[in-house]
Amino acid sequence: MNNFVDLSNEEMDQLVSSFEEVHVKKRQFIVQPGFTNMYRAFVVKGAFRSYVIANDGQEHTLQFAIENWWVSDFNSYIYQHPATLFIVALEDSTVLQIKFDREQDLKNTNHKFETFFRIMAEKGLAFEHRRILFNLTNSAEARYENFLLNFPNFVNRVPQYALASYLGMTKEFLSRIRNKKAHKS
Repeated sequence: MNNFVDLSNEEMDQLVSSFEEVHVKKRQFIVQPGFTNMYRAFVVKGAFRSYVIANDGQEHTLQFAIENWWVSDFNSYIYQHPATLFIVALEDSTVLQIKFDREQDLKNTNHKFETFFRIMAEKGLAFEHRRILFNLTNSAEARYENFLLNFPNFVNRVPQYALASYLGMTKEFLSRIRNKKAHKS
């Protein structure tokens, strides 16, 4: 946190004490559609997948989160209305979560906390913007190569169907790309 704002020991204690450590079992949901997302979660250990189910029943993966990543249905969290996403643990996991009201209290009492959460939001938005642009302007093979290059820690931790969904392709097409790549090596 000190990489983004300079906090005194007292301020750091105040921030850290606002989070609750929660253990989540593999396949356990921390967010489901229809329920307001009351928490923002920081992944200490484990892996999560955020996804939506389209009207035709197809799943679309929006985000993966592993250690040192934030995960939430941010639209539900920020506006405090029912979630539209599922967020499920892909492994037994530990998160630090902060309740919406507690985050608002922190931001109202100290501009450094507001700055910290703003920076996190800006970085998250910029990342999603880059991802959307890359996915819209590059081939499936390029999307897969980019993922391997930038997120090597994710590849063996996320199910292939979820990775394919994240990259905007079928699992069969992802399998063909992976086989083609393996034969080139």
